[in-house]
Formats: sequence, C-alpha cells, structure tokens
Amino acid sequence: MEQLIIRGGKPLKGEVTISGSKNAALPIITASLLAPGVHQITNVPELRDVATMGRLIGHMGGLTGYREGIMTLDTGRLRTPEAPYEMVKTMRASVLVLGPLVARFGKARVSLPGGCAIGGRPIDQHIKGLEKMGAKITLESGYVIARARQLKGTKIYFDMATVTGTENIMMAATLAKGTTILENSAREPEVKDLADCLISMGAKIKGAGESVVEITGVDSLIPIANYSVIPDRIETGTFMAIAGATGGDIVIKNCRINHLDAVVMKLKDAGLRFDETKKGLRVIGPKRPQAGSITTLPYPGFPTDMQAQFMALMTIAGGTSIIHESIFENRFMHVAELRRMGADISIDGGTAAVKGVERLTGAPVMATDLRASASLIVAALCAKGESTIQRIYHLDRGYERIDDKLRKLGADVKRVME
Repeated sequence: MEQLIIRGGKPLKGEVTISGSKNAALPIITASLLAPGVHQITNVPELRDVATMGRLIGHMGGLTGYREGIMTLDTGRLRTPEAPYEMVKTMRASVLVLGPLVARFGKARVSLPGGCAIGGRPIDQHIKGLEKMGAKITLESGYVIARARQLKGTKIYFDMATVTGTENIMMAATLAKGTTILENSAREPEVKDLADCLISMGAKIKGAGESVVEITGVDSLIPIANYSVIPDRIETGTFMAIAGATGGDIVIKNCRINHLDAVVMKLKDAGLRFDETKKGLRVIGPKRPQAGSITTLPYPGFPTDMQAQFMALMTIAGGTSIIHESIFENRFMHVAELRRMGADISIDGGTAAVKGVERLTGAPVMATDLRASASLIVAALCAKGESTIQRIYHLDRGYERIDDKLRKLGADVKRVME
C-alpha cells in the first residue's frame, strides 16, 4: 500500500484549484440511470469512489468513459438492475442507485451497505420513502429487493435529515405519478446540485436546498448534457485549515465560499483572514490560531466532514477548544493518531477537549477514514519533523491528487510504497 511522507513546519503559499465535489458527483452519476441515452457530466473529480460508481453502472450493462474531468455514460442498454455486495461494501453511496432503478425499471436488487468505520448509517429512511410511494420492499440474504409497477406521489416526512435518503427519494419521485412532498429534507448544497441536474433533464422540482421539496413526476427525462458538478466544499475547507495551521497564504480557486458559512465564521474567530480576489479566495493564516469550539450539525451548521480538520488546527491553537460531534457516534478515531504527534486531547463521549500545544512533532500515523486522513495531513504540515501517513487509500476516495496540489504550494510531500 502507498503512504505519504510529509516534512512539515513551513508556511504554504501559492494557488490551488478545487476539484469537483465527490458528494455531488456520485448522485448525479446515478441520475443517469433515470434516462436511457448518452450522458455527459463535467468537473467530475478523478477519485476511487467515482471509478467504483462507473464500474457499478458497467456491471448493469452501461458504458462509461472518463477523461480530464469529463464523464460520459451510456445507459441505453441496461440489463441488470442490481448493485452487488462486492461493490456496495467499498462505497456506501452505491445505495443511491435504488431509487432511480425502481423508478425506471420497476425493480431493483441492491445490497445493504452494512457498517461504517465512523458509525452506523442505516438506509431505513430510503426504504420507508419508497414504500410510501407504493414499492414493495423485501430483504433477502442481505439485499434490498424493491418492486413497483408505478411509483406514486405522496407526502414523506424524514425522521432525520438524511442526505442520501433525500437524494434517493427525490430521484425516484421524478418519474412517479403525481406530486411528492418531502419534508425535513437535507439542505446540503450537494442535494441542490442534484436537483439542478435533474431539472436540466426535464424534472419538475421546487424547493431543493430547503427543508420542504416538491417533485411533480414526469413521463420521461432526457440525458444529462454537459452538466458541471459544483466545487468540493470539504476540499475547500481542508485547504483553509491547512493555511491556518501552517501560517500560510493560499489563494483557493474554483470554490464557493457561500457553501461554507459556518466553517468560515469559526476560522475567522481562530484568526484566519479571508479576502475575495480576482484570482480566487485568499486565505491567510495567523502566527498562531486561537482556540474555538464547534458542534457538528446538518447543513447549514458546521459540517461533520470538517470536524477532524478543525480539530487538527485546534491542536496548536492558543487556549482550549471544545468539539462536540453530534452526527456520527464514532468519529474521533483520528484523536489517537493526533496524540501520537503530541496533541493534548481528552474525550468524554461525543465531546473532545483540545488543549493547544506550541507545536506538534512528526510521527508515523495511520488514517482510519477519509476525513481523518485529511486531519493527519493538516497536522503533519504544521508539525516539526517528518510524519508518515499510512492507509492513504482512504484519502484517495475523496481528494483528487492532493499530494500534487500540496507540492505546488511548497509542501515537502512524497508518495511512496510501504
């Protein structure tokens, strides 16, 4: 397996271009299942999860191609409306094929995704929503079997604001008979991006990005034509944290700062400066960040996907920070690795107290999930000496060539085989 060797301790300066959003690209790719024909999606990041989704559609009989951020899919001759366990187990977003397949083919066989390193992420809201729309759901040998001659519009209330649940039911509702009202919907920018793509295909959707979404079903949709995926807000936030941790001066290009209001507010409180320039968003880190406290919440609150990176920044801040994780019950696995680098962190249930130290020290550490791996990069870049980050296949699931981008900013980063 590959690993990163990082020698930290110097400010990063220069320009970085943010890639397309992984969490927006994946549901948009599955939206291609709703309409037979050739689809083209642009600003698609070259990531392991994107490749996995392409293979899944290929398993169903589709044809896929990717080159320089452009993904082409031909879903005209799909023959196998299923998602096997071998693929779903490597990427939970595979469950997003469930709604589109039932809507288009009247049936689907999708493996249950199982557990997750950062906590349970059940799909009960997906299943309840489809059942309310008239689908008959059975569980057989670890698979969800869904059947419906014609999905019907109805009112659905999500017990929790689920991103993939909202996306799955929204896609299914585009081809349902009648109008579907989704209440307590997820409001993340990625949900709205999917809705905008569906509207470009001919779907009738109102209120996407709000808590109540209205979808009026249509008879058919047209293929996606050159739809551009939004920039990745979590990658943007990660580079903001890197600027803050290293005392850097980074211009972030192709980003949407309005998708990160809560993050920017907390980083400003920590001492980071933000200036919008013609080239992009300029982020200037302080000599030493100041402590700050956060609670992770669904959008527009502070995102759980930025909690680990923020914690890494707070390990060297002046004062004590309190970080409360309210979304996932097991998302502090990076704490043990940060402690190896000299961080002073104590945990009590879902709350971490981070007492800032003057400087971290390089050490061998191991990534446990996607965002944990990003936090270790933030820490390694500001630490004194050399750090080795193992299991970076987690990193490659959500960050496109991040080591190349860091080197262009002046970081001492090497990717090597163990």
